[in-house]
Amino acid sequence: MQDILKEIIAHKQQEIEQLYAKKASIREALLQSETGIIAEFKRRSPSKGWIKENGRADTIPLSYQQNGAAALSILTDEHYFGGSDDFIRQARHSGVTLPILYKNFIINEAQLYAAALCGASAVLLIAACLSKQECSVLLHKAHELGLEVLLEMHSEQELEYAELDPDLCGINNRNLGSFVTDVENSFRLAELLPKDAVKVSESGISNPKTVKALRSAGFRGFLIGENFMKTASPGKALNEFISQL
Repeated sequence: MQDILKEIIAHKQQEIEQLYAKKASIREALLQSETGIIAEFKRRSPSKGWIKENGRADTIPLSYQQNGAAALSILTDEHYFGGSDDFIRQARHSGVTLPILYKNFIINEAQLYAAALCGASAVLLIAACLSKQECSVLLHKAHELGLEVLLEMHSEQELEYAELDPDLCGINNRNLGSFVTDVENSFRLAELLPKDAVKVSESGISNPKTVKALRSAGFRGFLIGENFMKTASPGKALNEFISQL
């Protein structure tokens, strides 16, 4: 019995080491990618309702990988977005090796442990949801767990959060209060971000020409979900989008 206990404890130690191990880098993936597309698995939204109610996490994320995505984003909020932490596990078990962003509204470090445990590579921290001090604490904890941070900002006032030196600086084109989306927000705020920031434009991107223009403005990442998820075959839609870049 003692030998079995030793074996269990040794295996448990490996699990703990894996929890704290450095994950695949979404920052490096975007810097090395020619497209920079972060393809999102998103079944529902508060403004649109169900986009793809029966969308499968064991097929769509893998099809994104097979069709040229630089990285993935998976919604894990259940109540408003029909998501689940288990969707990341399913994606990993299906063969996804790309960096995965844990997309949720993180307000407590317990959620960071959940992200690390389910196989995410990075987490989203939203300036609108957190004080600068709260954001700083969560960012450092994420790094302890081997997770990178995409710090999302929407307004000029929130740009001071970029001083926290996140791995990625995201500009959300969607106002989370009104849900009005305007891609011009990325162009407007880009030049106000630190010169060396790896910039990601989020929401409302549906045209390859927009990606080209955003790249010219200094963006390296482009988070696109709804545009692909509303189609019959999200992976194929991504492939066709990339072919026009």
